[in-house]
Amino acid sequence: MVADQQSIHIFDVLIIGGGLTGLRAALEIAAAGRAVAIVSKVHPLRSHSVAAQGGINASLGNNAAAGQDSWNAHAFDTVKGSDYLADQDAVELMCRMAPNAVIELEHLGTVFSRQADGKIAQRPFGGAGFPRTCYAADRTGHNILNTLYEQVLHRNVRVFEEYFVTTLATGGGRCIGCTALNVSDGDLHGFLAPATMLATGGFGRIYSRSTNALINTGEGASMAMRAGVALKDMEFVQFHPTSLFGTNILITEGARGEGGILLNRNGERFMERYAPVSKDLAPRDVVARAIHQEIGAGRGFDGGYVHLDLRHLGEELIAERLPGIRQIAIDFAGVDPVNEPVPVQPAQHYSMGGIAVDITGATTLPGLYAAGESACVSVHGANRLGGNSLLETVVFGLMTAGTIIRDLSVAGLPKDANSSILDAIRHEQTKIDDFLARDGGEGMPELRNALKETMYDHFGIFRNEGLMKEGLGKILRLKERFHKASIEYKGLEFNFALQRALELEGMITLAEVVARGALARKETRGSHARTDYPSRDDVHFLAHTVAQLVNEKIVVAYEPVKIMTFPVKGREY
Repeated sequence: MVADQQSIHIFDVLIIGGGLTGLRAALEIAAAGRAVAIVSKVHPLRSHSVAAQGGINASLGNNAAAGQDSWNAHAFDTVKGSDYLADQDAVELMCRMAPNAVIELEHLGTVFSRQADGKIAQRPFGGAGFPRTCYAADRTGHNILNTLYEQVLHRNVRVFEEYFVTTLATGGGRCIGCTALNVSDGDLHGFLAPATMLATGGFGRIYSRSTNALINTGEGASMAMRAGVALKDMEFVQFHPTSLFGTNILITEGARGEGGILLNRNGERFMERYAPVSKDLAPRDVVARAIHQEIGAGRGFDGGYVHLDLRHLGEELIAERLPGIRQIAIDFAGVDPVNEPVPVQPAQHYSMGGIAVDITGATTLPGLYAAGESACVSVHGANRLGGNSLLETVVFGLMTAGTIIRDLSVAGLPKDANSSILDAIRHEQTKIDDFLARDGGEGMPELRNALKETMYDHFGIFRNEGLMKEGLGKILRLKERFHKASIEYKGLEFNFALQRALELEGMITLAEVVARGALARKETRGSHARTDYPSRDDVHFLAHTVAQLVNEKIVVAYEPVKIMTFPVKGREY
């Protein structure tokens, strides 16, 4: 398509991504009377937020028998869980806002599970000193996502669904919007706005074993990097301890929060060896490593898994609080948790790192903002506690929206914005045309699978220098092979092969960032566990990794962690 004025859409605010972060921000911006649009490569209700099962943290203190919870206790648990790499000002902000955020969701229409006294039910989660995870059975993300989407529709927010964003557009020293491919007809469109917010989620699909949706390919981060914005702490990749063996479908931490226990092939509750106090409710990095070690020591089951035993909970409790997990186990493993233990193994789950933003959600590029899993503010540091991801989406979706509303009073589009976006469309069209003109060479699925296996094998739960150097070499060779690869389907309508290829280009870049950050960090901290450097090194690495593109090369540097209320100390569970 030749770029023309019909392909240009102008708004006050552009939000890329239709999950919880994007929806919460859009709701706030629309309420302020600003014209806001959401651009999403899937329908918003198919965003990965829908897969969040276990709950959202807030110090409501509804479980009186557990003692009096507080935002300060929530903050301490978060900082400790992060292995002291989280910025404590951001953690304090999130934990202070948590109770109001949950109550607001309830008032907007989210149906939370209830205690007998009618208060919102709260279950224990790993690394938490109190049962503070509010939940809606085991479909919490699904419930919240539907609630916020209904509210966004009520505000008449424009949603461009099945539009694949290909690049951020810049002009006059600022971000002015983006270009996006309309998946249904293959036309490229330009979106102009004084403020653009990235809410594109994580990049888990660079790994072969992942609980992430197929859409989690991290193009928000790769586009921001190409636009000159740094990525932060990308080597910190969380592996969830319990995904369903053979499929890697998430089995919520809520299953252990309700009393489920992990057993090896000898029937031993092995977490007592690794976390004597917290046991099965230790943080995710601790439990994932323990399972990996049990399997490596020959105490796992053939094929590489352990058992999650829920049988003692009883059918009534499982039906009430874990109905989705029961159905998943029956449908995909042929196991009913009421009668049999569930086979589980660790799988990549979450990205602690992301686009570097300040506590307001702003990047170093004027006009560009980011929040949620695509961003690194940093509230998770080296390891995220379960229940804090949903909280981050709504708190920093709201906070970043407030920043954007404030900045719109003094910022606008540059005079040449229209010509700049047309130039961007033409540039992207040329790139796509050249791509479709390629014939022969390797297929994209082979390269994609090779990347995913490389990341799991070389940058997984345990790492060492030799293994990672070998993995980095494979990534760099994949980058060269990509430029000779091609796709078979040359049409424009619903060309998902083209979309996957465009995703893969960014995925290879992110893989290299993870690799270089992991090689440079010579310590073990949180999810980054090195067998050749098994101890935490606060002297050299109590710092955020910052990666930028400089002359088309990835350069790694460090910046200080913000330490405030909680001094750095040992981490035991």
